Amino acid sequence: MTTSKTAPSPSASPVMNAYRSEHQRDIVNRLRRIEGQVRALVEMVESGRSCEDVAQQMSAARKAMDKAFYRMMACTVLEAVSGTDAEADVERSTRILEKYA
Repeated sequence: MTTSKTAPSPSASPVMNAYRSEHQRDIVNRLRRIEGQVRALVEMVESGRSCEDVAQQMSAARKAMDKAFYRMMACTVLEAVSGTDAEADVERSTRILEKYA
């Protein structure tokens, strides 16, 4: 899996840059835990675990992915309201939520 790092905007405030850096670490950690959950799911299926056990773990992985998505959207909204064209940026964030949530 490759990761791309988006550099904070040079015009962003130091507080926003610090938040974004902390936020990126949080998201990466969440995604790594989800990656481990998915690997465990493959092992469960291959070892013949019950469908109910697999379904329960799939549900947990799906919920973890949803939480990671909403954390990412929180960052998008925060960046939108701190930008120079806040109204348009908030509208863009709203469209992303409508499309993917």
